[in-house]
Amino acid sequence: MRNLFYHSMALLVVVIWGVTFVNTRVLITAGLNPQDVFLLRFAMAYICIWTISPRQIFSKNVKDEILMCLLGILGGSLYFVTENYAVKFTSVNDVSFIANISPLLTVIIALMLYKTVKCSWMLVVGSVMALVGLGFVIFKDHFQLNLQSLGDLLALASATSWAFYSLLIKKAADRYSSLFITRKVFFYGVLSILPIYFFEPWSFPVENFLKPEVWGNLVFLGVIASFLCFALWSWVVAKLGALKTANYIYVSPIATVIASIIVLNDHMTLTSFIGCALILGGVIIANRAKNIDF
Repeated sequence: MRNLFYHSMALLVVVIWGVTFVNTRVLITAGLNPQDVFLLRFAMAYICIWTISPRQIFSKNVKDEILMCLLGILGGSLYFVTENYAVKFTSVNDVSFIANISPLLTVIIALMLYKTVKCSWMLVVGSVMALVGLGFVIFKDHFQLNLQSLGDLLALASATSWAFYSLLIKKAADRYSSLFITRKVFFYGVLSILPIYFFEPWSFPVENFLKPEVWGNLVFLGVIASFLCFALWSWVVAKLGALKTANYIYVSPIATVIASIIVLNDHMTLTSFIGCALILGGVIIANRAKNIDF
């Protein structure tokens, strides 16, 4: 029964993460810029994480502090702002499925950087499937680039940023706790997004925060999806192990599709559906390949 409870919590977390794409779209439609959504989300999460995070302020040395800064950019500001702009320009379903390709991109980048990572036929088959699916999603029914295609390309850039983040965080995880690293990611994510406001000043009226669709979605993203889900996910990983919990990530895009239909009345075209199915299938096959850890 305990294992069933842990599995249920893992499923709950990935469903919430899948729904966040819809929350972001609602906030952007309400008038917030993509960088505003990220800033407010991470600022709330940073404040909350101090309630459970160790009081260690800085890393052990300057080199590690620079690493934390890079993690904050790659896994924070760069990742979420490109993803949020992608949500602004294209379907949330496309963005969710393209984001799901990041584990595959991580392995592909590792193949190019580390000699210990070996290729296998499952990795090749999965990669080809996912890349073909990516082409279907980006070009859809018209097979030409437009504003929606730009959104899909931004989603791909976001997934690539997360892939590099995944490679770098392995170095940090050997020396620091997950709580400390996440708090640093929140901090440097917020810090690195601030310069954008010199070029695009804040324009969202303060009184609009009183609207339920604004403060409600912001609290959901910052407190529930970022802070609470992180804490819950770390706890479940400790109970079930990383491999078992990682399998639930594939449920996230499905949650996005259902939420987008209910909230946004957003429906997928046949081409997008085929592309998303190929991406999901390709990533699952590739992740089952027996690659040497890196």
